[in-house]
Amino acid sequence: MMIPVLFLATLMQDTTTTSFLKTVDITTGQIQTVYSADRRFEAPNWSRDGRYFLINREGRLYRLPVGGSQLAELHVDLATPRINNDHGISPDGRALVISHEPTKTGSRRASIRFPSAAARPNRSPRRRRVFWHGWSPDGKTLAFVGRRDGEFDIYTIPVTGGDERRITTCTGLDDGPDYSPDGAFIYYNSFCSGKMEIWRMRPDGTESEQLTHDAYSNWFPHPSPDGRWIVYLSFLEDQGQDHPFGRQVKLRLMDLRDRSVRDLTPAFFGGQGTINVPSWSPDSRRVAFVSYEQHVMTR
Repeated sequence: MMIPVLFLATLMQDTTTTSFLKTVDITTGQIQTVYSADRRFEAPNWSRDGRYFLINREGRLYRLPVGGSQLAELHVDLATPRINNDHGISPDGRALVISHEPTKTGSRRASIRFPSAAARPNRSPRRRRVFWHGWSPDGKTLAFVGRRDGEFDIYTIPVTGGDERRITTCTGLDDGPDYSPDGAFIYYNSFCSGKMEIWRMRPDGTESEQLTHDAYSNWFPHPSPDGRWIVYLSFLEDQGQDHPFGRQVKLRLMDLRDRSVRDLTPAFFGGQGTINVPSWSPDSRRVAFVSYEQHVMTR
């Protein structure tokens, strides 16, 4: 008797990611896709004059004109172009701060670069893990997240270099510091209460105050240029002290006059890379963010 032999074919699967740069109007809720690509990009900055966006992709920065469809690489004088998703434009629009990794396994550090091929770096934190997030309105101070003795806290440092100053001391991750346009507060997210929520404090670290109290994990608050709103990222499920890629999230909007909060977008696939850095339009009417789709390709 012949015994049938079954051959099982193994299907090889690859996952690809499509990224969408979108804007949302905070009054109408209208969402517009302004650029997409079948690769992962992150963290839009909206330029101070409203004319272009910056995004990072595969360790490099790219510029997209508003209304345009072609990316142009922004050449920065780095020996190792490993720029991550913590980058931002100075209040006067003339300088750029980035966080990058000098080596594949090295610690990240913040560096100041002017957006041109001939840029020369100013002094900045060195040899220690730092992640930039905020620039004071007068252009003189940077706020960043640093890991010291196993603890992530928020620090400030002069743009021209000097001693860093620790301004949070709570146990647990503090992240995402961004200055209010009048310089009166730094908004940030913190695990200080045992859950990731939005907080604010004075620039010297005093008068810390928790602003959100809900079921979400809340990250990366960004005040609007007119000082009326903050937009932030909410993970629909508790993520502890992490902000992973590939989760259900939404953008929420807080009115700072009465602390009321509403959903700015429906839930979408996002997380890390969606809105890590300041991304308001100069007129405070729209916010830029990135959403994602993943596709499984079988071969």
